[in-house]
Amino acid sequence: MGIIALAERRLPRGLFGYLDGGAGEEVSLRQNSTDFENLRLRQRVMRDVSKVETSTTLFGEPLKMPLILAPVGMAGMMARRSEMQAKRAADKAGIPFCLSTVGICPVEEVATVSDKPFWFQLYMLKDRGIVKEMLDHVWAQGIRTLVFTVDLAVMGARYRDVRNGLTGGLAGWKRLRAGPIDYALHPRWLYDVALRGRPHDFGNLVRYVGKGGSVVDFQQWLGGQFDASVTWKDIEWLRTIWSGNLVLKGILDAEDARETVRVGADGMIVSNHGGRQLDGVSSGIAMLPRIADAVGSETTLLVDGGVRNGQDVVKALAMGAKAALIGRPWVYAVAGAGQAGLDRMLAAFRHDVATALGLTGFPRAVDVDASAIDSGA
Repeated sequence: MGIIALAERRLPRGLFGYLDGGAGEEVSLRQNSTDFENLRLRQRVMRDVSKVETSTTLFGEPLKMPLILAPVGMAGMMARRSEMQAKRAADKAGIPFCLSTVGICPVEEVATVSDKPFWFQLYMLKDRGIVKEMLDHVWAQGIRTLVFTVDLAVMGARYRDVRNGLTGGLAGWKRLRAGPIDYALHPRWLYDVALRGRPHDFGNLVRYVGKGGSVVDFQQWLGGQFDASVTWKDIEWLRTIWSGNLVLKGILDAEDARETVRVGADGMIVSNHGGRQLDGVSSGIAMLPRIADAVGSETTLLVDGGVRNGQDVVKALAMGAKAALIGRPWVYAVAGAGQAGLDRMLAAFRHDVATALGLTGFPRAVDVDASAIDSGA
């Protein structure tokens, strides 16, 4: 059984739908993977690939392969303290893990896994004092790379969540249509996550909402804090108070990429939010070459959305990215088979990266360029 099918079997319907779904009719969600599939690698022979090196360096940090575990909200509801499991797996694989602001495990808990650095993702909140306080807190935990999500001015229309009874955002967990019956049909999840995985609050927000707050309390607080008035001026302010690496996530336009460079960000993630925001937009991998042409020599480009294997990672490198991120895949793996499942998946990714490098004639991942893609010319 595939890892997605295994995750679907083990998760209650609403939780799996939240993880697996996208915005609108999910056209962009599907296109993310399709656009990677439609890219063809250019097989080359008679090259010395006796020593293939998958490693790279990102913001001064050595990586064993050009891959990052992306921030995923609510991941700790899919598996017991899954952010902790993901950090352990990322450490083992020699790649970064990025913790979501709305992850279940707080940053200080994740920091106990090891002294290896990890990343943190944040949104711009109306209360700038809270933003500053959170940045000070994560800095004290040793975090030096901040991923700032910029494509959530308004929430995307996620119809699958509505069909599953998740109207009103995460507050809808209280009225999932499948209700207790669906949970009862998933006893493993009930025991391992619902019972043993407590607390189920958004750990990074407890100090603002209060201990013992319900999911509804957290959702209402966060919903009231999302700021639709954010402009580049706010990112300029952010740059003045964060001295670490600043990466903007959600860039999908060359003009926005130029602004990202102008305000002093160190990098950007070319992304359509995994197809969860505006349906019908281009995929990250489709927009990556245009953005690389515009600013590739001035910044660090990353890409997410639709990356499903190591060949996709090599395609991302060829199209102009320094590394790729995966979100749903790592959560599918942990939900379906725990950390061991994620360990196996990441090992497979690295093997696939090495295989693709060898068969495209690139001994080193850092040397991959556009010639790795078959242009059809």
